[in-house]
Amino acid sequence: MWRLCSAEEGQDVIPKIGKPLKTLCKLAGRQVWKYDIGKDAQGEAQGEGEAEAEAAEKAREEYKANRAKGVKHSADELLRIQCCGAGYKNVTRVDTSYARGPIGGESKSGLEGNEEGSGSTSSEEDVNACLLGGLEFYQQLQQEDGHWPGDYGGPMFLMPGLIITCYVTGQMESILPKEHRKEMIRYLMNHQNDDGGYGLHIEGHSTMFGTVLSYVSLRLLGAEADDARCQKARKWILIHGGATLIPSWGKFWLSVLGVFSWDGLNPTPPEMWLLPYTGYSGVGYMHPGRFWCHCRMVYLPMSYIYGARIVGKVTPLVEALREEIHLKSYALIDWNKARNECAKEDLYYPHPLVQDALWWTLYKLENLLVSGRPLAFLRKKALKETLKHITYEDENTRYVCIGPVNKVMNMLCRWHEDPNGDAFKLHVSRVPDYLWVAEDGMKMQGYNGSQLWDTTFAVQAIFATGLHGKIHECLRKAANYIESTQVREDCPGPLVKYYRHISKGAWPFSTRDHGWPISDCSSEGLKAYLMLEEYLGEFISDERLDDCINVILSYQNGTGGWATYENTRSFPQLELINPAETFGDIVIDYDYVECSSACLTAIVAFMVRTNKKGWSHSRFSKSKLESVLHRGLNFIKSIQKADGSWYGSWGVCFTYATWFGCEALAACDQVLGTKNDRCLAKACEFLLSHQRPDGGWGESYLSCELKKYSQLPSGDPSHVVNTAWAMLALIKAGQHHRDLAPLHKAAQFLLSAQMPCGDWPQQHISGVFNRNCMITYANYRNIFPLWALGEYKHALSETS
Repeated sequence: MWRLCSAEEGQDVIPKIGKPLKTLCKLAGRQVWKYDIGKDAQGEAQGEGEAEAEAAEKAREEYKANRAKGVKHSADELLRIQCCGAGYKNVTRVDTSYARGPIGGESKSGLEGNEEGSGSTSSEEDVNACLLGGLEFYQQLQQEDGHWPGDYGGPMFLMPGLIITCYVTGQMESILPKEHRKEMIRYLMNHQNDDGGYGLHIEGHSTMFGTVLSYVSLRLLGAEADDARCQKARKWILIHGGATLIPSWGKFWLSVLGVFSWDGLNPTPPEMWLLPYTGYSGVGYMHPGRFWCHCRMVYLPMSYIYGARIVGKVTPLVEALREEIHLKSYALIDWNKARNECAKEDLYYPHPLVQDALWWTLYKLENLLVSGRPLAFLRKKALKETLKHITYEDENTRYVCIGPVNKVMNMLCRWHEDPNGDAFKLHVSRVPDYLWVAEDGMKMQGYNGSQLWDTTFAVQAIFATGLHGKIHECLRKAANYIESTQVREDCPGPLVKYYRHISKGAWPFSTRDHGWPISDCSSEGLKAYLMLEEYLGEFISDERLDDCINVILSYQNGTGGWATYENTRSFPQLELINPAETFGDIVIDYDYVECSSACLTAIVAFMVRTNKKGWSHSRFSKSKLESVLHRGLNFIKSIQKADGSWYGSWGVCFTYATWFGCEALAACDQVLGTKNDRCLAKACEFLLSHQRPDGGWGESYLSCELKKYSQLPSGDPSHVVNTAWAMLALIKAGQHHRDLAPLHKAAQFLLSAQMPCGDWPQQHISGVFNRNCMITYANYRNIFPLWALGEYKHALSETS
């Protein structure tokens, strides 16, 4: 049976060839799944273990049945069964007798998608019962180290890179044992679309990228070519033009495996890392050190692998795949033509003409850089330079790496450097950090988790309910996690040499061992701490809080806005060389309303605290922070759309971003004395124009792709997370002082959507990155309804 192990409990959860884990924080936040043979070997589990195993199997069968009805998202049932017990859904914490029908078939309470909400006031007793039941349920999922674990999967292109790397390095059996492979096959089988293809993400339409990589993964994991699912996927591939039409990232992985030629890939030359970084030359603005860090850290190992032409052994399976996925015989493929081919189903960002000209030029020059040619010395120097930066990334993330894509690429690079070296083995030890198991199978997550991010939101939601005194121990554990996860030091060495930003005082997205600092995570971490401080007393020093403020201030761009991990280092025109046909706006780090709002609200919270304690306790002056707020406020207002909304880049989509926009405006008004009533009123008008008949909001992920508000299908119920975001925005914008009826309807929807056990149902995917790829935030379904209903309760008291 699969069991989640957190922090030091999972210190031995490493593949057999791995090395002992490196850690700064006793592995706080590490969440890994372990297959415990003793629990269900040969079906001999007894007592509680047997009940959990039966419940897990039932959850798998229910998922398959629901998947056939179009419900594509898993509900993290294995985590809930482990933490709450096999019969957790049978526990009644919330009286749902006032409810009016099922939502998504999961709840004995809820609303049908087309039912009208009445707009009458929900009683305070109902709201408090809902909140307390929700808190009592949610605290069960918290781990002993204080964080809340959860599924952070969704993209379908992540796991294939790991599977290919394991195959090429010859370590499939040791890194992915039989039970892992079984669950990965389950996941891939479960997420095949009806037409036989696979999407970019679990809810997306079929693409060549998703389908080819998923098909190849199934074959490498042991599925036979004549398996019915494989036949369907192969048919989709061939009908849609064959694997030469896969986008560039797919071409890359197929080349590593040996089922595609490196000659069929547009160049990713490591020599670009030898360009001058300084902007005085003009060329320096194209240096990869100026890229958005996720883009930079992917193309860093990609350029090494491309330059070194790393490719696996041509096994009988590889030879078979060469013939299975292409329309033509492998020997007859025109690889030069294949370089710029891309299936129409995948083409989100077409190559501009200038980019095609650039790739053609580099393609012709590439022959001069290979061994034995005039510029081979340059290639050797470039490979050495890229490996230096790869090593720096590995060591400063304890071999976790910034994300799953560069994680497996870096692992492949270090294997190429020394197949028996410690670096490769240390990488292997951190593979479990990225794997998550749910009722739909084993998936690779989009990060090593969202632990800190979710914990900070959970803390703020708990305080919003006003019932925090009833779950004191839960908050104490959360405080420990937040304290232990703050980054204590900058990365070593001259930061500019490695193109890194300061990080001392910041909070990361997941764990301290990961360590990459982020503007909004630092800000949400600070806000959560300040709430905890009022309740528990001080447990982080003034100096460390100042360090956090220093990082937040350092992130502010000349526009007044904030980007994600670093400042914006180059110009949007650099997007012209974005080679990834499937993603948009990836080359530089842009300003975002979410990051800017988080930073502004954190600064405001810090100022409120310092006004009480005295400015002598901080190295920052009030006037300095007020100046920062004014610039940030002007940025937030400048990007508000004419209809009153903001576009969201990290959540779905306009409801998410409009909540952040309203939070920022209201917070600045609080301390600056500014009046942004008109901007806030416009935001309310926008949100109210999209409220659905059932009282909720239901925004589709298509909003992210189309950059235009898109509703869920009319037959689907509204989304509890979208509804919560809209409520939070409306309350922050003062809607309760104008007309409470829309908020009453929304609150009734959330109350009726809650399950008797206190949980809320998992619905459509709610996270996004790079405009076009969706990602799961499993904890949002619990956090945001609690938060919104808590704020609703306070709004009622304000207006009574």
